[in-house]
Amino acid sequence: MYDIFGEAKRTIIPFDEIPESIKNATIALEDKDFYSHGGVDFSRIVFSALMDVVTFSKSQGASTITQQFIKNALLTNEKSFGRKIKEIVLAIQIERKFTKDEILSFYLNEVPYGNNAYGVQAAAQTYFGKNASEITLAESAYLAALPQAPTALSPYGPNRERLDGRKNIALQVMVEQGYITKEEKEIAVAEVVKFSPVKNAIQAPHFALYIQDLLVQKYGEKTLQEGGLRVETTLDLSLQKIAEEEITKQAEINATNWRAENAALVAIDPKTGQVLAWVGSKDYFNDEIDGQVNIPLRERQPGSSFKPYVYATAFKEGYSPSTMIMDVVTNFGKFGGEEYTPLNYSLKVFGPVSMRKALAGSLNIPAVKTIILAGVSDSIKTARDMGITTLTDESRYGPALVLGGGEVKLLDHVSAYGVFATGGIRNEPVTILRVTNAEGKILEEYKEKSGQRVLDEQVAFLMNSVLSDNSARAFVFGAANHLTIGGRVVAAKTGTTQEYKDAWTIGYSPQLVAGVWVGNNDNTPMKPGSDGGVIAAPIWNAFMRRALEGKESLPFQRPEKIRDIRVDSLTGKLPTQYSPDTKPEVFASFAEPKEFDDAHILFDLTTGKPAKNSAPASNTQVFTVLRSEKPNEENWENPVRAWSIQNGFTYPGIEDGYIPDPENEDFELEILEPQENTEINSLPFSIGTKASSPAGIKNLTIYFKDEQIFKAKSDNLTFFYSKSWPDGEYLLRIVAEDNNGNTQETSRTVKYNLGNNLVLTDPTDSTVIFFPYQLNAVGNNNTNGVEFFYQRSDETAVRIAGTTQATPQNSGSAIKFSLTWQGLEQPEAGIYEIFAQNNKAEQSNRVKIIIP
Repeated sequence: MYDIFGEAKRTIIPFDEIPESIKNATIALEDKDFYSHGGVDFSRIVFSALMDVVTFSKSQGASTITQQFIKNALLTNEKSFGRKIKEIVLAIQIERKFTKDEILSFYLNEVPYGNNAYGVQAAAQTYFGKNASEITLAESAYLAALPQAPTALSPYGPNRERLDGRKNIALQVMVEQGYITKEEKEIAVAEVVKFSPVKNAIQAPHFALYIQDLLVQKYGEKTLQEGGLRVETTLDLSLQKIAEEEITKQAEINATNWRAENAALVAIDPKTGQVLAWVGSKDYFNDEIDGQVNIPLRERQPGSSFKPYVYATAFKEGYSPSTMIMDVVTNFGKFGGEEYTPLNYSLKVFGPVSMRKALAGSLNIPAVKTIILAGVSDSIKTARDMGITTLTDESRYGPALVLGGGEVKLLDHVSAYGVFATGGIRNEPVTILRVTNAEGKILEEYKEKSGQRVLDEQVAFLMNSVLSDNSARAFVFGAANHLTIGGRVVAAKTGTTQEYKDAWTIGYSPQLVAGVWVGNNDNTPMKPGSDGGVIAAPIWNAFMRRALEGKESLPFQRPEKIRDIRVDSLTGKLPTQYSPDTKPEVFASFAEPKEFDDAHILFDLTTGKPAKNSAPASNTQVFTVLRSEKPNEENWENPVRAWSIQNGFTYPGIEDGYIPDPENEDFELEILEPQENTEINSLPFSIGTKASSPAGIKNLTIYFKDEQIFKAKSDNLTFFYSKSWPDGEYLLRIVAEDNNGNTQETSRTVKYNLGNNLVLTDPTDSTVIFFPYQLNAVGNNNTNGVEFFYQRSDETAVRIAGTTQATPQNSGSAIKFSLTWQGLEQPEAGIYEIFAQNNKAEQSNRVKIIIP
């Protein structure tokens, strides 16, 4: 694939042809006292020795430029006290025989700069395609940075950031030592330096240079340059060619249609961990897209492709693909100081769905519920166990992690999905099969070994069942999508990040796992709609089809002791205490869990938790009802209630399985004020209520327009409500909960008559606007022709373009007016006022917003 070093390139040039910038940068970075010491700086040697003792390392350099020249030109790279003594003696002798300029000239014409270039002239020609006398200050700083570790810091390798950082350090110390001014430094830091393409013949360049970096870490620079190593890798060049061809084929479409300039792919044999294909970008030699960046090693947000790790955690904790979960817009509370109310990608909600459909259809709201139920910390542990190496600081992450809020590497991500493919066995990524030296001695050799079990085989089987179930994802992705391959069994998941900066597809068969990333290296957003299923999945699909062509279509292995889930065959639903569990023959056992209960969630009233997938004990109170996963938390339960009523369900919808609670019959609740149909002419108005229960009242909660406005641990309360709404009828609702967990509720209708016809409800004051943004106002039944405006200071108000949607509200005679502000003609950054106005020129309240 690649000859790392061929014939040495060296062109000696006179000292006066070497620019001052490279001389000064080298001295500043390597030996600031070069012109004052006698060849050896004993103070540096003592300091270095002390640091080695304190840090238990040998990372502190003590060699002067004179010593470094001797080490490279006259001595071996052996690390011993004898060699160090020779180096010191020779340095002193050379300092006596030659001038400082002559010694610096020797060094700059001898030192290796990497990529087979020795001396500054060969380095300038190799990296910049010009003579040393023509290089800029920034280019000089790059060259001065390279001799410390020319292979590890190669601009063509995976550590470009380290090289950039050392270049900037060189410029900074040049300022500190008086060689350049701060202004000259800033100009050099800002200069975009283009390195000449690698002229050596090289296949799979990103992979080859990754291997080169591994070899430096293992064997050192000297061995890599002069050891005559022969390295056999795991790469399958036939698969590599397929990967490169499919990325190139799709790249033009993605660039033209979606503003996506780059793509990467990694393929691994999940049974061994061997990396079979590695495309780090669509074109290594294209500087316009930063083609030399090795994407498989970069940390990028994975979007929804992270969800399988979370659902796998839930499956480990007793949930299953058949567990029902409510997909309704839910405010999950504050995380990071802000209210967290995620939406599905389509902005639609689907009510009760199984975890199978929620994951296969990549629904965001059920995913956030799942990570809260399963635990963020436990989910991170699952991801780490499977091979994700980047989630090191758990304090950074909250529920948004399930939607891709933490960065991963493509290499790790593909390897981790391989755990599903193998039924729970983790095989570390392998890239090197054998290394031999010039004498033919084997320095290292890959030995196939058993991987480590990190996931229960049933959990892996459940995940394979979900991710390969095209019918389960069809309600979102359609039946014809890029995640299926003819009659072959494959599993796959897509991912898309906010603002369309990353698009992913990771998928696998039992023989092969591959992952594709599409985006822009500089994080420039792609066009809206650039999701993983549209721009990454076609590459994945085409690669997998060709890579698996001619190979047997294998099913995912079914565990021998998979736990069956019982279903009451008489009702077709999960069993209750009324199921004839004394007659096991009436239960149907399913080896592969499916969707058993399509409209309800089973809850155990004693614990308040989802009932297990088996018949409950006979003394357990159970009813089947449409409720949230946390029925005792209003922010989870209230949206479920609203969805139920809106979609024709009777709430609480108690069915045949319910056992009445005698204590609940004496549970009383009443509203003292206002009376039914009270007219509200001024604000605030008083709300009074009281409740009683033999078990004692735990709390009272007040809702207005189905929004919680107050909650107190009390059996009676008075509350003053002062929020303005358009004139019309509104529902006031009170919910009481006793200490046994029983609830009662009652409601009243009140009539607003404040002379308000229109109220702006969203955004609220000081909201930072990111486009697109949905604007909302509420009017009464007499309101129509609503438009939205923004205004800055004393400037003329500007109408916001778009079509306003009017939606009647269930909570009274109000109408919600909504407009999606696309921001196509985005205002300049600043503070604005925003308001709504109807066709009678009546304006709503004004709200200040911030446009960044």
